[in-house]
Amino acid sequence: MRLGIFGQSDSLYVRLLQQAALERGDVVTILSFQQFSARVLAGRLRFFCGDTELTGFDAVIVRTMPPGSLEQVVARMDLLSGLEAAGTRIVNSPRALECAVDKYLTTQRLAEQGLPVPDTVVCEGAEAALQAFEQLGRDVVVKPLFGAEGRGIVRVTDPEIALRVFRTLERISAVLYVQKFVTGPAFDLRLLMLDGRVLGAMQRTPRPGDFRANISQRGTGAPWNPTPHEVHLATAAANVVGAVFSGVDLMYDAAGQAQVIEVNAVPGWRGLQQACGVDVPGVLLDWLQQTGSS
Repeated sequence: MRLGIFGQSDSLYVRLLQQAALERGDVVTILSFQQFSARVLAGRLRFFCGDTELTGFDAVIVRTMPPGSLEQVVARMDLLSGLEAAGTRIVNSPRALECAVDKYLTTQRLAEQGLPVPDTVVCEGAEAALQAFEQLGRDVVVKPLFGAEGRGIVRVTDPEIALRVFRTLERISAVLYVQKFVTGPAFDLRLLMLDGRVLGAMQRTPRPGDFRANISQRGTGAPWNPTPHEVHLATAAANVVGAVFSGVDLMYDAAGQAQVIEVNAVPGWRGLQQACGVDVPGVLLDWLQQTGSS
């Protein structure tokens, strides 16, 4: 196969994919969004990364969505959509990336389909956010709308601190995403999904003094045998987002009900691979090879 990978060359996941692909005899090109461009000349649409024309790829894997202005993020999605429309297979699709990169859009679409999600309020003003804080029981997590690996997430339980946090975010013109803290068992579940099946699942436990269970935040992972209901929720959530390769995070509330917390369309797998012994790059590349003509 001829593969393109959007990602940083020093990324662990890019290196693992590149190594696995090269061992199989595939040709790999590392791509950068900062060098991604489109040209419409004489009615013909062409896509480039630097001076390399993006044509003839069997698949392009997106392993990053770097920070940028709203215009830059929208333009990247537009370019990916154009590249896909021109016949290039993209994993995950621009539609899935656009949904998953936006935490509220994901929550909204999950709720529209009747999937259980934590109570959530999204607004632009500090006063509205403070009302949400009270409505949600004075125990909330405040999340950046765009973000990953647990970065920038704050748990707030004090009204005065809540107001300070909300006013600070208001001053920088941030959207305030305020979500009820799930007060169930002190762990979450990550199910890694590929085309409707579970590649592996793990229980993630936060390090002492933290509430974030992300492996990147020094949480610890252990193998987990998901129940049929957990598999159903993860499969349904991935389908709602439209992601064929995703990490779905679940948590149980105090009543013992599973909630869908997030669907990650650029999932990491380091902790899960260590916990479950799954060769994720190999399985992903095998799947791309097997489904390439379908």
